[in-house]
Amino acid sequence: MNQFNEQPASATHADATDASFQQAVERLYRLTVYGRWLVVVGLWLTVGVLSLWGLRYPISLLMDYFTWTAVRYGLAYHRLSAIGLGICVGFTIAVLLWQSRNELFGLSGRDRQRLEQQVLRIRAQGSSHPLWQWVYGSTPK
Repeated sequence: MNQFNEQPASATHADATDASFQQAVERLYRLTVYGRWLVVVGLWLTVGVLSLWGLRYPISLLMDYFTWTAVRYGLAYHRLSAIGLGICVGFTIAVLLWQSRNELFGLSGRDRQRLEQQVLRIRAQGSSHPLWQWVYGSTPK
């Protein structure tokens, strides 16, 4: 399903029919998705690993005798590790739900408008904008 097939809400009529504008909005959306997943992977590689390292003793006990009570007490007595794992799981679920909603129902009007405004700002600033290369794919001639 293509979530970019509706008319843009905030762009001018000339931009609304411009195929390169729509492609730029699509590329910015993909860049946003990749950026969110990069944050999730970064969290798991830093906070998640440290949290699991802090829970290594309760995990070793759980490998021998798994009970939900042991999980509860392991997390209760290692609160910092539990908070770290909660942050990692929370961010992962949030990104999964956000991306699933966009795939199933398309972008909301507010999200589409935000992306279009950002593309217009990138286009107005030109190749000096940090995202120019990612959104337009080449330097202007």
